[in-house]
Amino acid sequence: MRLASGFFLIFALLAAMPVPAAETQANAIFLVARRGMTDPNFRETVVLVTLPPRGVPIGVVINRPLERRLSEAFPDVAGLKGRKEVLYYGGPVARDGLVFLVRSAKPPEGSQLLLRDVFFTSDIELIEKLLKRKDPLDGLRVFSGYAGWGPDQLHREIARGTWHIVPADSDTVFRKDTAGIWPELIERATTKHTKADGGWRMADGEWRMADGGWRMADGGWRMAEGAFGSQASVIGYQSSVDF
Repeated sequence: MRLASGFFLIFALLAAMPVPAAETQANAIFLVARRGMTDPNFRETVVLVTLPPRGVPIGVVINRPLERRLSEAFPDVAGLKGRKEVLYYGGPVARDGLVFLVRSAKPPEGSQLLLRDVFFTSDIELIEKLLKRKDPLDGLRVFSGYAGWGPDQLHREIARGTWHIVPADSDTVFRKDTAGIWPELIERATTKHTKADGGWRMADGEWRMADGGWRMADGGWRMAEGAFGSQASVIGYQSSVDF
């Protein structure tokens, strides 16, 4: 598979996640940029973010399509010729590197689990196989760059109110109408905040959601049992690796 000049596959992303997808929990969430965020890298964005078993938080922006078409990035893929689908801006890290999200009922080989049916992959054979299908982009999204945080950096940003936390789902990740994602999720997040019986509150040194759900505890996010119809999962901060 030949890539257009200037692009490369990002293998470091999965190198930081050595545990096979079948042995990990789906712990990805959406970070929704607060209204008024001035950082141009993340203004009005929604980031699908996960924490590998041994690593720091990483993810991709899901709602910022670029102008460059996928057919330009993969000039040898016949199934992409004449199609209008584009690359997506994944984040400010390694902007010339490509990151792939795959939607699959079963864990692809060499992938990292994000959601129940969504995975990161940089497996060249899998990518080539997917791109040769009749509909090469069915369940596949390609990003230029990714988002990464150093140890405790994201913890501090959430504590400052830079981000809202919203449960992630695969339908939103692969939605074609990306323009409406941030407005809808920021409305949902801020409506929760203003409810008397819900929203994030600081209590006993932790960020807690009053009606159950994600809470900041022990240096990570914990999902209260039964919240959002999921089992408990944890995203912590234990690595000394920096981006």
